[in-house]
Amino acid sequence: MKHVSKEAYAVAGVDIHLANEVKGTVGQQARATFRPEVIGSGFFGSMFQLKGYDEPVLVSSVDGVGTKLKIASLLGKNDTVGMDIVNHCVNDILCCGAEPLFFLDYIAMGKLAPKQIEAIISGLVQACQEVGCSLIGGETAEMPGIYSEMNYDLVGFIVGVVERKNIIGGSSIVPDDVILGLPSSGLHTNGYSLVRRVFDIDANPSRLNEFYPELGKSLGEELLQVHRCYYPQLKPALPLIKGIAHITGGGFVGNIPRILPQDLAAHLHNDSWDILPIFKLIQENGNIKEAEMYQVFNMGIGMTLVCSPQQVAKIVSILPQAKTVGKIIKRESEERVIIN
Repeated sequence: MKHVSKEAYAVAGVDIHLANEVKGTVGQQARATFRPEVIGSGFFGSMFQLKGYDEPVLVSSVDGVGTKLKIASLLGKNDTVGMDIVNHCVNDILCCGAEPLFFLDYIAMGKLAPKQIEAIISGLVQACQEVGCSLIGGETAEMPGIYSEMNYDLVGFIVGVVERKNIIGGSSIVPDDVILGLPSSGLHTNGYSLVRRVFDIDANPSRLNEFYPELGKSLGEELLQVHRCYYPQLKPALPLIKGIAHITGGGFVGNIPRILPQDLAAHLHNDSWDILPIFKLIQENGNIKEAEMYQVFNMGIGMTLVCSPQQVAKIVSILPQAKTVGKIIKRESEERVIIN
């Protein structure tokens, strides 16, 4: 067998020594998020001891940041996408009423860039600390030939818990229940492939630096607005809520029906909230039909809540930003979400 030198793997594009250094730095940052239930991290599996629940139900979710990462790479700002993925995953399990317990990340890139990774991890750590979630483990992969040196992928995995009796599943939703909307911070993490095409960003990255008066900032700054996390504010109101829909990929049309009984639909009034300027800018520049906008983007509403009319005042007292945006109706056609 031909002798392979110690440097052969590095020549092939993978630097084991650098990877070990990066993972050591990441581990030090992550330890700042550990809850008391964390038993061990850095072994072949991370361990977390579940305590204090009568009938605990574990709730898990996995997602990625998507092509928003290309915007982050082009602008050289990678900390916010770490916050994006944590907040996205926390919001997803919040739809069941779950408390976030621990989070794992997966970062893959063509060539390890320690400063870039440290920026991503700093965002992960900050977001986890804000919701009391442990960054318990993860993986950093160097994959030359799959990713270019500039591009990378970021995926997050979360596990949370909810008492069985407190699961929010939507089964108690009935006609005339009220739909409340919580404002988004912008695009969150969806629709970026369309936005890149509308503004021709891949061919003209300098457009990200253009200032738009209607936005009050550059296009790049707007597109990197952090995906809002709703858990801290929404937690006290959970016992009052029948259903929660996180408005992510698929917009209103793709997400609200996921929490509705089959015989019901949602009627939204699109004049009941302020549509953010970025969405108007996208629609005008891309000549996009209004119906498609509501199927792709959150249009300024990042989370919808369904409750009985009697609970609206209580919920709004807890969540002053919540607005009544529609109501539940009997389903009369294939349409599950009606917007007008």
